[in-house]
Amino acid sequence: DAIVLGTGLKECILSGLLSVEGYKVLHMDKNSYYGGESASLNLNQMFERFKSGETPPKELGASRDYNIDLVPKFIMANGNLVKVLIHTDVTKYLEFKAVDGSFVLNKGRVEKVPATDWEALRSPLMGLFEKRRAAKFLSYCQQYNPKDSTTWRSWDLDTMTMYELYQQFGLDPMTIDFIGHAIALHRDDQYMVRPAKPTVMKIKLYYESMMRYDGLTSPYIYPLYGLGELPQAFARLSAVHGGTYMLDRPDLEVQYDDNGVALGVKCGEEVAKAKFVVGDPTYFRDRVIKTGKVVRAMCILSHPVPGTGDASSFQMILPQKQVGRHSDVYVFCCSATHNVAPKNTWIAFVSTTVETASPADELNAGLSLLGHIDEKFVEVVDVFEPLDDGKTDKVFISKGYDATSHFETEIDDVLNMYERITGKPLDLDKEDLSKRQEA
Repeated sequence: DAIVLGTGLKECILSGLLSVEGYKVLHMDKNSYYGGESASLNLNQMFERFKSGETPPKELGASRDYNIDLVPKFIMANGNLVKVLIHTDVTKYLEFKAVDGSFVLNKGRVEKVPATDWEALRSPLMGLFEKRRAAKFLSYCQQYNPKDSTTWRSWDLDTMTMYELYQQFGLDPMTIDFIGHAIALHRDDQYMVRPAKPTVMKIKLYYESMMRYDGLTSPYIYPLYGLGELPQAFARLSAVHGGTYMLDRPDLEVQYDDNGVALGVKCGEEVAKAKFVVGDPTYFRDRVIKTGKVVRAMCILSHPVPGTGDASSFQMILPQKQVGRHSDVYVFCCSATHNVAPKNTWIAFVSTTVETASPADELNAGLSLLGHIDEKFVEVVDVFEPLDDGKTDKVFISKGYDATSHFETEIDDVLNMYERITGKPLDLDKEDLSKRQEA
């Protein structure tokens, strides 16, 4: 029924979802390893990729103790990716651990993000009166229910803009900055002129993720041994449901009919036919458009990041206005507690959307917060999006990975693709889902 090209996370999730739905799936990759653009590498592989010819210094420890994600992203504890993991029962192949902290840069200082009304009242980010206004606003978002008009306060959030809603609570621009970027996780300020409802739901999701499991100090979770475990878990799921896998096929090419509709894939002398083809942009150069670039620095540290209370894992967002940019800078950090590095070693990533001709310099605001860096690898990646939705040519292409250090934007792309392929949305609000989640 389907041929999936590339074993990146999005492709593996779709392969798993389609297999569970009863589709017969052939999954191929030109590389000899899982993960594609979102692979996890050990230390030797990192040096081969970024510093060819150099040997890792002995003091960095054993190569096998490192699992460094090329596209590091935390998972919102109550977000759609977790719902997909539970819906497909992939959780049995994975082990997750909570992320310690969620921080934001404010006036040059690193501060904890207040996610709830009571945290807002204790936060050093705001003065006394502003704390009360922010607490009232967050309380409104927490209790808002799109299906219960008694929670709306006579405001129609489908037509009211987010800017207008902020004004109703009299919030300060600095407060709006961290709420919009560090809680609702918007990448720029365009959301302010759009209807308020999606942003209120994002703030509500952040709060619900904080409350999802006992003892969470951030809304994020992360798999032990890194994100590289996720594609492999979905690959196992697909195989259990009859999916077939073929790695290390560098010569594969998509076959089309005279009208440009995908027929299948040719590999050497063999041809596999299918009703449709799914894949990442690297397999469809003539059917995608470049929409931007992302720059990422992967840093190895021998100390915790200053100002984070010695957190072993955290996300930090540097809102665009705080660093004089059009897009936010993201700092992602994890360590031995998630089995991605040796003991007393931290892996920190700084990423952003490229805006100038010298991308590496755009990370300086984030890199300067890390303290001494033992080793640094920098990568600039082009981001592609499909030219078409795939319904006509039967080619369904995922978008490239953005600069964010969380999964919310990426899982939206997966769910959108699923709906385009199958003609129906993936129902993640089923009654039994919450019961399975508890189990």
